[in-house]
Amino acid sequence: MFSSSSKSSSISPPVEPSTGWLARLRGGLSKTRELLKTDFSDLFARNPAIDEVFFEDLETALITADVGVRATARLIDSLRRAQREKKIVERAALYDELKNSLAELMSPLERPMDTSIAKPFVIMVAGVNGAGKTTTIGKLAKHFQSEGQSVLLAAGDTFRAAAREQLMTWGARNNVTVIAQQGGDSAAVIFDAIHAAKARGIDIVLADTAGRLPTQLHLMEEIKKVKRVISKADPSAPHETLLVLDANTGQNALSQTKAFDDVLQLTGLVVTKLDGTAKGGMLAGLAAERAGQPIPVRFIGVGESIDDLKPFVAKQFVDALF
Repeated sequence: MFSSSSKSSSISPPVEPSTGWLARLRGGLSKTRELLKTDFSDLFARNPAIDEVFFEDLETALITADVGVRATARLIDSLRRAQREKKIVERAALYDELKNSLAELMSPLERPMDTSIAKPFVIMVAGVNGAGKTTTIGKLAKHFQSEGQSVLLAAGDTFRAAAREQLMTWGARNNVTVIAQQGGDSAAVIFDAIHAAKARGIDIVLADTAGRLPTQLHLMEEIKKVKRVISKADPSAPHETLLVLDANTGQNALSQTKAFDDVLQLTGLVVTKLDGTAKGGMLAGLAAERAGQPIPVRFIGVGESIDDLKPFVAKQFVDALF
């Protein structure tokens, strides 16, 4: 067992102006926005009358943007209701209604993480291979440091040597301790990390785990064991169980989420790589799951920079899309 960067920074970096994040969010969602703009400009600009063809074409445009069948149906129903109740007769007037309906649909995803309930607050991070787990952990470390909290990283991905090295690089970059070992058992590494955090008075433990596909049943059983061992180190932990999702997977993210939730009882999601895809509408699909009580999206990522991961805010997201 070894660790690197034995001290957490006691100096919080300057808080970035919100306008900087909003600009990056808008830029990061440009591919999705351009797809919507192309479809919507034609749809809302031609024949101003609202007819059945309009709703059919709008349904197609939303599904093309990876909003998903269930979320699309809810949005179309909302627009039909608004048209009847407000006696709307022209398409242009429905544009703002669509924006408002999308923000309302996505608002249940916006539930900020409360890290004040425990010390250390243990966050277990899971995901499929290549979703961006390790990078996300590095960015989360920076986020929590910016709030004045001390952080410790647990290199629980013991299957991939590069993951351990990558996490130690992030640790050095953020000046935080990384608990790791060469090979060995993932659960044991995280167990030791939690005890180290308690001894050092650390606020946040970010525990990495090996990437796995939901179809790899033996690996899904293994990650259940990791969670059980964490609770032995601290009966109330993990306090947050996050699944990292690559936005490029689009609607496949729904099946990934269900598979991991069945095994781990997820408390939150992180959606990464929104800047590299036109499938940003997949968040609406996530919002339509579980009968309107979806697993919250704690953070979204829109770039490679260490500052390109921020808490999800529904109105900001929808404004950036439109």
